[in-house]
Amino acid sequence: MTLAQDLRLAVGRFARRLRQLYADGDDNLSFLELAVLQRLERTGPSSPGALAGQENVTSAAIAPVLRRLEEHAFVIRAADPADGRRSVVTISPSGRTALQTREAASITRIHAALATLTDDQRRQLADVIPLLEKVTAQL
Repeated sequence: MTLAQDLRLAVGRFARRLRQLYADGDDNLSFLELAVLQRLERTGPSSPGALAGQENVTSAAIAPVLRRLEEHAFVIRAADPADGRRSVVTISPSGRTALQTREAASITRIHAALATLTDDQRRQLADVIPLLEKVTAQL
Protein backbone atom coordinates (compact mmCIF):
# COMPACT_ATOMS: atom_id res chain seq x y z
CA MET A 1 0.00 0.00 0.00
CA THR A 2 1.04 3.56 -0.50
CA LEU A 3 1.41 6.14 2.24
CA ALA A 4 -1.72 7.88 0.95
CA GLN A 5 -3.76 4.67 1.20
CA ASP A 6 -2.42 3.83 4.67
CA LEU A 7 -3.15 7.35 5.88
CA ARG A 8 -6.68 7.31 4.43
CA LEU A 9 -7.46 3.99 6.10
CA ALA A 10 -5.96 4.85 9.50
CA VAL A 11 -7.47 8.34 9.70
CA GLY A 12 -10.80 7.06 8.35
CA ARG A 13 -10.99 4.39 11.04
CA PHE A 14 -9.98 6.90 13.69
CA ALA A 15 -12.59 9.42 12.52
CA ARG A 16 -15.36 6.79 12.38
CA ARG A 17 -14.53 5.60 15.89
CA LEU A 18 -14.51 9.16 17.24
CA ARG A 19 -17.90 9.80 15.63
CA GLN A 20 -19.25 6.60 17.19
CA LEU A 21 -17.94 7.58 20.63
CA TYR A 22 -19.31 11.08 20.31
CA ALA A 23 -22.72 10.00 19.05
CA ASP A 24 -23.10 7.35 21.77
CA GLY A 25 -25.67 8.82 24.14
CA ASP A 26 -28.98 8.05 25.79
CA ASP A 27 -30.87 10.40 23.48
CA ASN A 28 -29.70 8.60 20.27
CA LEU A 29 -28.87 11.82 18.43
CA SER A 30 -27.48 11.42 14.92
CA PHE A 31 -24.11 12.77 13.93
CA LEU A 32 -25.82 15.53 11.90
CA GLU A 33 -27.95 16.52 14.90
CA LEU A 34 -24.80 16.75 17.00
CA ALA A 35 -23.01 18.70 14.26
CA VAL A 36 -25.85 21.25 14.23
CA LEU A 37 -25.66 21.60 18.01
CA GLN A 38 -21.90 22.08 17.83
CA ARG A 39 -22.23 24.70 15.11
CA LEU A 40 -24.84 26.62 17.10
CA GLU A 41 -22.61 26.41 20.17
CA ARG A 42 -19.58 27.73 18.25
CA THR A 43 -21.14 30.33 15.98
CA GLY A 44 -24.34 31.35 17.75
CA PRO A 45 -27.92 31.60 16.52
CA SER A 46 -28.56 30.83 12.86
CA SER A 47 -31.33 30.39 10.34
CA PRO A 48 -32.30 26.87 9.25
CA GLY A 49 -31.16 27.68 5.71
CA ALA A 50 -27.75 28.86 6.88
CA LEU A 51 -27.36 25.73 9.02
CA ALA A 52 -28.18 23.56 6.03
CA GLY A 53 -25.56 25.34 3.94
CA GLN A 54 -22.91 25.15 6.64
CA GLU A 55 -23.50 21.42 7.08
CA ASN A 56 -23.66 20.80 3.30
CA VAL A 57 -27.19 19.39 3.37
CA THR A 58 -30.45 20.55 1.84
CA SER A 59 -33.06 22.61 3.64
CA ALA A 60 -35.33 19.56 3.39
CA ALA A 61 -32.70 17.49 5.22
CA ILE A 62 -32.17 20.02 8.00
CA ALA A 63 -35.89 20.40 8.82
CA PRO A 64 -36.32 16.99 10.55
CA VAL A 65 -33.00 17.49 12.34
CA LEU A 66 -34.24 20.75 13.84
CA ARG A 67 -37.62 19.21 14.71
CA ARG A 68 -35.92 16.38 16.57
CA LEU A 69 -33.59 18.77 18.41
CA GLU A 70 -36.62 20.86 19.38
CA GLU A 71 -38.39 17.71 20.67
CA HIS A 72 -35.39 17.10 22.95
CA ALA A 73 -35.45 20.80 23.95
CA PHE A 74 -31.85 21.11 22.72
CA VAL A 75 -32.65 24.09 20.47
CA ILE A 76 -35.06 26.98 20.56
CA ARG A 77 -36.62 28.26 17.36
CA ALA A 78 -37.99 31.80 17.33
CA ALA A 79 -39.06 34.38 14.77
CA ASP A 80 -36.22 36.45 13.36
CA PRO A 81 -36.58 39.95 14.88
CA ALA A 82 -35.39 41.48 11.58
CA ASP A 83 -37.76 39.44 9.41
CA GLY A 84 -40.68 37.69 11.12
CA ARG A 85 -41.12 35.34 8.14
CA ARG A 86 -37.81 33.67 8.95
CA SER A 87 -36.83 31.75 12.05
CA VAL A 88 -33.66 31.76 14.09
CA VAL A 89 -32.41 28.66 15.87
CA THR A 90 -30.45 28.90 19.14
CA ILE A 91 -28.88 26.17 21.24
CA SER A 92 -30.61 25.78 24.62
CA PRO A 93 -28.94 25.20 28.00
CA SER A 94 -29.90 21.51 27.81
CA GLY A 95 -28.34 21.33 24.33
CA ARG A 96 -25.10 22.75 25.75
CA THR A 97 -25.22 20.20 28.57
CA ALA A 98 -25.71 17.35 26.09
CA LEU A 99 -22.65 18.50 24.13
CA GLN A 100 -20.53 18.92 27.28
CA THR A 101 -21.50 15.44 28.48
CA ARG A 102 -20.51 13.87 25.15
CA GLU A 103 -17.29 15.86 25.00
CA ALA A 104 -16.28 14.77 28.50
CA ALA A 105 -17.10 11.12 27.77
CA SER A 106 -15.18 11.04 24.49
CA ILE A 107 -12.15 12.84 25.97
CA THR A 108 -12.13 10.36 28.87
CA ARG A 109 -12.05 7.46 26.38
CA ILE A 110 -9.24 9.12 24.39
CA HIS A 111 -7.24 9.68 27.59
CA ALA A 112 -7.67 6.00 28.46
CA ALA A 113 -6.44 4.96 25.01
CA LEU A 114 -3.47 7.32 25.24
CA ALA A 115 -2.60 5.89 28.65
CA THR A 116 -1.83 2.55 26.96
CA LEU A 117 1.01 4.22 25.02
CA THR A 118 4.53 4.81 26.23
CA ASP A 119 5.76 8.36 26.83
CA ASP A 120 7.77 8.12 23.61
CA GLN A 121 4.71 6.97 21.63
CA ARG A 122 2.63 9.86 23.01
CA ARG A 123 5.38 12.30 21.96
CA GLN A 124 5.44 10.76 18.48
CA LEU A 125 1.69 11.09 18.22
CA ALA A 126 1.86 14.73 19.36
CA ASP A 127 4.51 15.41 16.70
CA VAL A 128 2.23 14.02 13.96
CA ILE A 129 -0.74 16.27 14.76
CA PRO A 130 0.65 19.40 13.00
CA LEU A 131 1.44 17.26 9.94
CA LEU A 132 -2.12 15.92 9.86
CA GLU A 133 -3.43 19.47 10.10
CA LYS A 134 -1.19 20.54 7.21
CA VAL A 135 -2.29 17.62 5.00
CA THR A 136 -5.94 18.28 5.90
CA ALA A 137 -5.62 21.90 4.82
CA GLN A 138 -4.33 20.76 1.43
CA LEU A 139 -7.22 18.36 0.70
